[in-house]
Amino acid sequence: MRVVGLFLALLFGLSPAVAQAPVTMLSADTAVEWVHFDLTPGNQIRFAMTVNGRDAVAVLDTGVSYTIASQVFADAIGLKPAAAGRADAIGGSVPLGWAPIETLRLGGLTRTGGRIAIADLKAIATGGSDPVEMLVGSDLLGTHALDIDYDSRRFRLLPSGRLPFVGTSVPLTLAPESGAFLSELSIGQQRFRPVIVDTGDGSSVTLSSEAWGPGRHGATPFTSAYAFGLGGAIETELTVLPHIRLAGLTARNVEVRVEGKDGFSAQTGTAGRIGSGLLQRYRVLIDPGARRMVLAPGKTVDRTPLKSTSGLLIAHEGHALRVLHVMRNSPAEAAGWRAGERICAIDGAALPPDYLTSSVAAWPAGNPGRTVRLGLCDNGGDRTLTLARFY
Repeated sequence: MRVVGLFLALLFGLSPAVAQAPVTMLSADTAVEWVHFDLTPGNQIRFAMTVNGRDAVAVLDTGVSYTIASQVFADAIGLKPAAAGRADAIGGSVPLGWAPIETLRLGGLTRTGGRIAIADLKAIATGGSDPVEMLVGSDLLGTHALDIDYDSRRFRLLPSGRLPFVGTSVPLTLAPESGAFLSELSIGQQRFRPVIVDTGDGSSVTLSSEAWGPGRHGATPFTSAYAFGLGGAIETELTVLPHIRLAGLTARNVEVRVEGKDGFSAQTGTAGRIGSGLLQRYRVLIDPGARRMVLAPGKTVDRTPLKSTSGLLIAHEGHALRVLHVMRNSPAEAAGWRAGERICAIDGAALPPDYLTSSVAAWPAGNPGRTVRLGLCDNGGDRTLTLARFY
């Protein structure tokens, strides 16, 4: 795959330092206050908002309990942490600061007062080279209805109870302590609940190994995968299932990841997560106040997931590609590739400046049988890799 970096940012059990209670309001014309966004290479919703009157690049992350500013952005706008602590996150525990805030604005929503968290937000978690400055979490989103129109690349916030389009209703609740959005899904006769609805997670479905069960691994081909959370990198099992169910809706060809026995889902008592990789196939209304998520098929509802045929999970770093992970049972594993190796040329040509958006970047999931010549940065030599299906 050309990019790894699923922003799996889930913070649980946080208690910000005491501050003046925030006041959140929706404007009278919030229904027409659409916020336009693009998708990061890691599938997160990236948009512009203002913080204390300053422009910020943000990611919409319903898996985060509290809205977070990057340390770099906090320093730039003069936020002064008044308290510090730590929080559990995917990949490990992370240090946090807490700072009072004057105003947050996005679309028709304005919040005054209260505090936000401050943490180190790494660029690699979005799958690209540009870091984000804010994560907008459930503390801002949990009392409203969130309408995400993935096909048109826009979202808006509405009063709870609105139903702006017709679709399939799926149960949704708020976790009492973390404020996470909780739902459920089914695979065959097995129901998985609670699962977190996490727009900040670029994958489709992630399940705990305890929920998945030891007997299921022999029924479908698995490989290994790699991703990043706030607390660091994680490795998971990966497969593609022909279908899963969300209440009365059947989603087809769904990429499913299974965490290790001590993964974050197990630590937080959840069965897993539904991420943006699946949600973006639909128009989505997330409305915990009305206890429902509504899904209507989008233009990509039947899209087949892009599968790696190389087995190299890589990050784009300037003029080079760095191998982050070699997938199990893949052509790359058979050819002896190792994490940390760097690629500077594809089929004899240097990486173009616009590599991430160019056709060249499609090679890690190219047609089976194609042989790719990869130029190594460190010794200047070439290695060939013949692409093949392996999961």
